[in-house]
Amino acid sequence: MNKILKYGPPKWFVRWSVRLSWPLMIAAKRLSDVPPFRWIINPFFRYPQNELTAVPIDVRLNPPDSVALPFQVVKALLERTPDIFILDECICRTKEGCANHPADIGCIALGKATRRMHPSHGRFVTADEAVRHVARAGESGLVASIAHVWIDPVAFHTVPFDRLMFICLCDDCCCLYRTHMTRRGPNLNRAYKKLPGVSIRVDTELCTGCGICADICFAAEMKLEDGVALVGDDCKGCARCVTACPEGAISLVTEDLDSMVTRLLDRVDRVADLS
Repeated sequence: MNKILKYGPPKWFVRWSVRLSWPLMIAAKRLSDVPPFRWIINPFFRYPQNELTAVPIDVRLNPPDSVALPFQVVKALLERTPDIFILDECICRTKEGCANHPADIGCIALGKATRRMHPSHGRFVTADEAVRHVARAGESGLVASIAHVWIDPVAFHTVPFDRLMFICLCDDCCCLYRTHMTRRGPNLNRAYKKLPGVSIRVDTELCTGCGICADICFAAEMKLEDGVALVGDDCKGCARCVTACPEGAISLVTEDLDSMVTRLLDRVDRVADLS
C-alpha cells in the first residue's frame, strides 16, 4: 500500500494503458487537420501542454571541431537537473515490436516529479550515465526529442506537470511523437519546434533530385522543386535528411554552442522547473 501511495503505476499498468489508448492517440493526430474533428482535437495539442524539440544527436558537423553541437545541448540540459530517471525500455518500440531500433534504449525523465515514477520503470542515474545513454541512442540512429507533453504525467501519474520533462529517444517507424505528422493540425504543427539555432541547408549544385530526403521526412517539409530539394518553412530540424542524402548535398548549420544552450534552456524554463 505504501508503494501505491508513494509512486505512480508500475510498468505493467502503463504498458496496458498505452496499448489501450494508442489507437485513440493515433486517430487524434491523423484527424487534427480534418474538419470538424480538428476543432475538438487541436486544443489537446496546445502550448504549453505540448512542446517538443528535435535534437539530431546522430549528426556530426564539419570542422573546425567535428563535434555534434546538438548533442552538447542535450548534455547541458542533463547536467542542469539532479533528478534523472532512465526508463529501461522505449514504450513505443516495445508496444510496436520494433525491428529497426533497440527497444531497450528508453526515454529519460527529468525533474522532481520523477521521484513519483514507479521503480519498475527504470532507475535514477547521474548526468554522466545519462550522457552515455544518449550517445548510445545517437549511435543507433535515434533522434532526441525534448518533450513537455501532458500525456507523460497522465501515463506515469507524476505531478506537478511543470516539474517533469522527457528526453525521448525517437525513431521514425514506431514513435508516437514522430509518426503520423505529414498532415497535421496547426497546434500539433506548432507543438513540434526546431531546436533554436539550427537550420537545414541544401547545396543545389550537389543535389541530384533523387527524392530520398522527401521520402523520409516525417513532417513532409522536404520537397522537390524543379528537380532540387527544398526545405519547407516548418522544417523541424531533426536532420534525418542530412544523414540520408547520398550526395552529401544537405547539411546541418548551427549557431555557436553557448547561444544554442541559452535559447533552449530559456524555452525549457518557460514550461518546466527542473532544478
